Amino acid sequence: YEALAAKAEKISGELPPEYRDTFYELVLFPTKASAGLNAMYLAAAKNALYAKQGRASASDFAAQTRELFQAQTNLMAYFNHTFAGGKWNHFMDQTYIGYTDWNAPGENEPGQNTLHAVHLTEIQVPDAAAMGVAVDASETAATNGDISLPPFDVFNRQRRFVDVFNRGKTPFEFTATANKPWIRIGNFLLDGPRYAMSIGARVEKDQRLMIDIDWDKAPKGMTDGTIIISGAGGTVSVKVVAFNPAEPTRDSLQGFVEGEGCVSMEAEHFTRNLDAGANRWIRIPNYGHTLSAMRADGPTDVLATPGKDSPCLEYKMYLFHAGKVEVQSTVGPTLNFLPGRPLRYAVSFDEETPEVITIVPANFNAHWSSDDWSGSVKNNCRHVKSTHTIAAPGYHTLKIRMVDPAVVVEKIVVNTGGVRPSYLGPPESFHRGEAPPISPH
Repeated sequence: YEALAAKAEKISGELPPEYRDTFYELVLFPTKASAGLNAMYLAAAKNALYAKQGRASASDFAAQTRELFQAQTNLMAYFNHTFAGGKWNHFMDQTYIGYTDWNAPGENEPGQNTLHAVHLTEIQVPDAAAMGVAVDASETAATNGDISLPPFDVFNRQRRFVDVFNRGKTPFEFTATANKPWIRIGNFLLDGPRYAMSIGARVEKDQRLMIDIDWDKAPKGMTDGTIIISGAGGTVSVKVVAFNPAEPTRDSLQGFVEGEGCVSMEAEHFTRNLDAGANRWIRIPNYGHTLSAMRADGPTDVLATPGKDSPCLEYKMYLFHAGKVEVQSTVGPTLNFLPGRPLRYAVSFDEETPEVITIVPANFNAHWSSDDWSGSVKNNCRHVKSTHTIAAPGYHTLKIRMVDPAVVVEKIVVNTGGVRPSYLGPPESFHRGEAPPISPH
């Protein structure tokens, strides 16, 4: 959002003056308002997390949230009263911050934006310095003892962060030292990115370290090491796990590869797209939550039969785990628009019999009292799951087949046990292979 707002500001400055009001109304204002609102909620989320971890900086983010809330209020007032001489006065009166149900927020001031639902936390910290350590993908923090980073693998080549923070008011010095030569510690708050096996730094409130792996030095297979962080009388051991299999390699891989306990794929990045007569999967660019989507297309009342007249999307992948896996698909919020028929698609691995999955049942009630319907409206999608059994590690092909038209598949995640909660799902997994041609449809 910050990048979009900066781009919009730049375009506005380059426009002839007579076009700037129009551009502000249609582009610059909503972009700046969205960027500011997201910054406000991010600051509020940091306040909640940092207060839970006991960080001295938690109260700073409470103050920042209030400042950003005031900036939103000022932006609405500018649009109403100052912009274009007040031409659009009252257009930005609609409340949009503080809703917890259908009613406008504010018991004593109905119709007013409010921070009452955000629950900001102010914390009191002691004068003496006290070190805390928090790691990427965890809400907990340690003051002494052990803590673990999520795993690294040679395919996705993740960079993780470790936050060293102050639980008191007095600044302190700390050191971070890796016990294996393949662990690299980077401090990006210096005058540039510096990587080393050991670094020292000063902490006033928060100091972020970036951790990655020197894969030329990492041994083959699964290996682990430790980063020892010491300061202000405390010592925390951060465990680092790295996976560098002998086969496949990054260069020999075909298709996607499992990492962090899952394979995450954008729907348009199929290995093969097989039409079946007039039935086919077509790409919808820029649709969906993350990249695009693939839509099942055919005559309106077609009922495709897997293995007969059902078009198929194939996704080749290498899995390191066998046993039960869960296929999680993010699909568009399409309703069952054909009377008396559900909305379905079919999922299978390799040559197993396709499993027909009902996305929306035939008797679905699209009404505000339905949690499924309201959830699909809120999120502009549905999440559909199916369970499958993988016989052995190695290459496998996931197949997504059409049954009913208008099913829109945005993202597919094969969960082998490592998917962490998130709104958009895990980032796309590493993959190799010649990109399939985009269908002219």
